[in-house]
Amino acid sequence: MSQSKNIQDFEEPEIHSDVDRMRHSCAHIMAHAISRIWPKAQFGIGPTIEHGFYYDISLDEKISPEDLPKIEAEMKKIIKENSPFVRSEHSVSEAIAFFKKANQPFKVEIIENLRDQLGVEKVSSYSEGDFVDLCKGPHVEKSGQIKAFRLTSVAGAYWRGDEKRPQLQRIYGVAFMDAKEMEEHLALLEEAKKRDHRKLGKELDLFSFHPEAPAMPFFHPKGTVIYNRLVEYVRKAYARYGYQEVVTPMIMDLSLWHRSGHWENYRESMYVTEIDERQFGVKPMNCPGHTFIYAAHKRSYRDLPLRIADFGRLHRYERSGVTAGLTRVRSFSQDDAHLFCTHEQIESEIRGVIEMIMEAYKLFQFTDVAIYLSTRPEKRVGSDQVWDNAESALKKTLDGLKLDYTVNKGDGAFYGPKIDFIVKDALKRPWQLGTIQLDFNMPERFDLTYVGADNTLHRPVMVHRAVLGSLERFMGLLIEHTAGAFPFWLSPVQARVIPITENHLEYCRNYADALRAKGYRVELDERNESMGFKTRDAQTAKIPYSLVAGDREIAQSQFSVRKYGEKQSSVLGHAEIEKTFAELNSI
Repeated sequence: MSQSKNIQDFEEPEIHSDVDRMRHSCAHIMAHAISRIWPKAQFGIGPTIEHGFYYDISLDEKISPEDLPKIEAEMKKIIKENSPFVRSEHSVSEAIAFFKKANQPFKVEIIENLRDQLGVEKVSSYSEGDFVDLCKGPHVEKSGQIKAFRLTSVAGAYWRGDEKRPQLQRIYGVAFMDAKEMEEHLALLEEAKKRDHRKLGKELDLFSFHPEAPAMPFFHPKGTVIYNRLVEYVRKAYARYGYQEVVTPMIMDLSLWHRSGHWENYRESMYVTEIDERQFGVKPMNCPGHTFIYAAHKRSYRDLPLRIADFGRLHRYERSGVTAGLTRVRSFSQDDAHLFCTHEQIESEIRGVIEMIMEAYKLFQFTDVAIYLSTRPEKRVGSDQVWDNAESALKKTLDGLKLDYTVNKGDGAFYGPKIDFIVKDALKRPWQLGTIQLDFNMPERFDLTYVGADNTLHRPVMVHRAVLGSLERFMGLLIEHTAGAFPFWLSPVQARVIPITENHLEYCRNYADALRAKGYRVELDERNESMGFKTRDAQTAKIPYSLVAGDREIAQSQFSVRKYGEKQSSVLGHAEIEKTFAELNSI
């Protein structure tokens, strides 16, 4: 007899640690508390997540943030009751009958779908007090073992992530092994709210969104300064690392996207239009267009490596439920590049990309960087020998640079292994930024060749790479990492010149003009407001330097200079100010 399959093997993530077991139990207790307060509540899924848990609930009554303390109070009663968690196994038919009787249609659907699709024969449930839930477990032994917890927010979530299915209410919570750790985490959450790039983007007048172009940002003048300075930084790196920039069409015939494989893999994410009775795809990626540039000339091994970079605008359809400010948009640009090289050049090219990536992260003060090497997946193209060589080259390069990394076995792309770079921001939140991917598939699909030293045709390797990734996403990350206080070279306004009275206006205007003539981004505050108001406003706007002048400063050809975030000012002459600015403005 074949071994029976358990439904929760497919529905729930594995729980390995004591804290995750406690968090999983906390989700169960939250559902129990909700069932006591709202007996007609229907439950979806309630998994653990980083730092906590959530549960998806269907209820006619809308649960608001004001209801969370009431749910917490009921949870504390359940914890005080200290009831044991008891595991039971059931046949699929028994479980379906039980949850139908309990009016839990989402649980019934889970069981029926996996029975039909995966041949599940048995399921398990956990009871605690009078509450029973479909669950793989494990849980703590008794409810009284729950430590510190807090319910944090309420959000909407489509059942199964499908916007055509019912919208449920998702309640989030955090849980920790001790109260101090939880309070430290909650403090970070409060800081995260203050740093939210959507909030700061509006306050600092950087960008906006409008329903006429859903999930497509409009960058205001100040935001555009930051955007262009990021591009300028990358372009300077390209000059040093031997890249050539290109411009490729934004829309191309669908035949191209069929040939590249994007249509079969990204069809639902692509925008399509029709011109002259031909269908065209708006490009979601630059790589197919770059193969045309490679193939425009007959290539020799002496021409390689060829490094092509492109800031072309990309469009990908993202469901409205997952778009989020700048970090998940439908229109964006990447610091995207593709390297065409021989197999022998893989290691040196990867080394150059890693150096570029680490150099960038140092500039932006991302000091906590994790590196992951993802190896061959089960479904892949290319021979084992090619994969052996590619993986060996990536590993050898990382080892040669003495970089710590984690191997993600089987997580590579179908066309080749990859290296991903994860940075942590000022609040210790992880963000995936840079990536290096080896591709043997695209050169094959587009019949790319070069003439080798042996005077025969060979297939090049294509390396996909990004340093910052999506500029929109990186800008959102950077706003939160810096709390909107950008470094001088990147700040949309680098200095504000403030006259104490109208009598000092001409002196300040002349110096503001002089600084602008040298290329600095300077504002002159001509408002008829108090000095207290004007200096506070400069701090609120997070402008790196405030230059204040009155009678004393004018007499000495100086300014009282206050740096953002500092309470004390320094009196500096024009030459000293410009020397400081010049040092800070270089990238």
